[in-house]
Parts: sequence; C-alpha cells; structure tokens
Amino acid sequence: MVETAHGTVAVMTSPRELDFAEFPVPVPGPGSLVMKVSRANVCGSELHIWNGKHPVKKRGGLGHEMVGTLASIGEGRSVDNAGQMLAVGDRIVATYFQTCDRCAPCVGGQPNLCDNAYEFFGKQPDEYPHFHAAFGTHYYIHPRQHVYKVPDALPDAVAAGANCALSQVIYGIDQIGLQYGETLLVQGAGGLGLNAVAVAKERGAQVVVIDAVPTRLEQARAFGADHTIDLTQVTSVEDRVEEIKSLTAGRGPDVAVEVTGVPAAFAEGLQQIRRGGRYLVMGNLSPGATVPFDPGFVTRKALTIKHVDRYEGRYLLKALGFLTRHQEKYPFSHLVDAVFPLADVETALEKSLAREVTRAAIMMQK
Repeated sequence: MVETAHGTVAVMTSPRELDFAEFPVPVPGPGSLVMKVSRANVCGSELHIWNGKHPVKKRGGLGHEMVGTLASIGEGRSVDNAGQMLAVGDRIVATYFQTCDRCAPCVGGQPNLCDNAYEFFGKQPDEYPHFHAAFGTHYYIHPRQHVYKVPDALPDAVAAGANCALSQVIYGIDQIGLQYGETLLVQGAGGLGLNAVAVAKERGAQVVVIDAVPTRLEQARAFGADHTIDLTQVTSVEDRVEEIKSLTAGRGPDVAVEVTGVPAAFAEGLQQIRRGGRYLVMGNLSPGATVPFDPGFVTRKALTIKHVDRYEGRYLLKALGFLTRHQEKYPFSHLVDAVFPLADVETALEKSLAREVTRAAIMMQK
C-alpha cells in the first residue's frame, strides 16, 4: 500500500489517560474515502468511555461527531449517499458506524442495530488504516458508512453536530411518534437535549426541560423551551412531579426523553409521564447501573417505553436539511461553548465531564 504524509491520533491508553500517536495517512481502498478532520465535538458517549463506564471500550481512539474535507477518494466511489458528486476538497460528514446490509438486524429492517456497526470504529489506532476515530487529523471512511456533502450555507461549527446528536434526536423522536400539540419533557440540557428542544418545537410541541446547570437551562430557553426546571432549586422528585403537573393541566407530559445518562433520571421519568404516555430513552448507555423498577406501576400507567440505540444512516441527511432550514432560528452555532486544539483533548474531556462546559469542540491543527 502506498502511503503519503502523516497524521496524528489522540489515544486513550486507559480511562482518563491520554497519549498521541502518529501514523502514515493511508490511500483509500475501493469505495473508501479519507477525510481531513476540521472539527470534532465531545459527545456524551466519549465521556462514558473516558470515565471508564463503557462496557467494552477501555482504550483506543476517541471521537465520532465531526466534519471535515475530503482528502482522497478510493476507486469506484464517485458520489455521496444522496447521489451528489464527490471531489477532493468537498466538506463532508459521515456516520461513525457502518450499515453492513448482511446481518440479521440489517436484513430484518433494523439497520440502526447492525451487528457489525462498530467493526472499524472499535479498532485500535495501531491497526491499519489507523484513523478510526474523530479526535485526530484524519478519518478513514469505509464503503458502507453513510457520507453526505455539507451544504455551503452550513458552517463547520453547525455541521459538526449533525452526525450524532441531531441525527440521533430526529430518529428517536420519529420512533416515539411525537405529535403536534403534545407536551414533551426533556431530561438533560446537554447537546442531545438542546437539539431535542429544537426538533420538538418544529413539530408543534410544548417543551419542559430539567437540568441542574443554570447555563444549560439558559441555552434550553434560547432553543425554545417553554419551561425549565432547575434540579438544584426543586430538589425532590415529588416536588418536580407536582411542578410539571402544574404545567401540563395536572396530567404530566405526553412524552419524555431521557438524555442525561443518569440512571436515576430514568426512574424519575416513569413518574413524570402521564398515564398512557410514552418514554424515549437514549442517554443511559452504560450497562450495570440499576434503579428500582416497579413493573406493576408501569403497567397501571400503561406506559410505552422505547429505548433507541444509534440511528439509521439516512437520518444524517435529514439532520443536514434541518440545520440548513433552521440555523437562523435556533442558536446551533452557540451549542459549543468551548473550543480546544487537538493537543488539549484531555482538558476538553475533563471540563466536559465536570460540566464546566455544555459542549466542547476539538479544532484540528493544520
């Protein structure tokens, strides 16, 4: 294999320990692409991994929410997944997972649950083609990853969040069937939660947001939240249930979405939702943490609980369209409130973990 130039990858050697490695930038194989990463965001999933909470990944590359420019194109790959012609220098986004189209979930109509989704994302950086994650100067895109050109109207700061947070939220809200005129409770005002507020408002929903960080609640209001509740001010679950009932004609919200990653939030959500309501759970990703669960209580309330893992690749195109239409209406460009160079990835992760920043971005050095 002919290789040119070198690139840098941030490598977690163990939870909360980071190093950097340098590798030759590979020439893409048939159907593949190489992206030069411009910007990558710190998502909640990275924090689970960084903090040692991921069930499998304890070392390796980090980062998956990114935007960049097309550096090289493999043989036989001329268009993106929307049929648009590709050329070196195009700005692109890609799913961080693949859809293999051959496993039982893919063949059975559940491509978001592809058994081989992380076949490449899970590889260690020392394994060719090295650039398996977003916190690095380059990223290798395999043939069955969805790739889309970024519209000229979208700046990198806005487009970078499309391939995880916004795609995930649009997919999840589609799965739970949020309707016009319903009330949505959003548990957590991080990146996923703020995106959920915007998507819900565009669907004609009333939105209530719960969080413990005042700056996050301020952002939630900027994204259109009708009501916000500060966990540090309304400290008991019982009081929060009563307050939310007072905002929803005494019933509770029609739908709730959990994007906190905190197991106790799941237990609270079951109490918050009205009888016959629906619950979308996307934030709790780390198996092993448990909370008391009363199946009889859930049955008597006739709740529908939907857990969603990943999204279908085509939703990345939907996310780009949503951003293009609504970037002036909602402050997507301010979702990231701290930017760090690649050399300071560890600082970005630690500050994000401590909730000193709402959402951090890594800018790659040229």
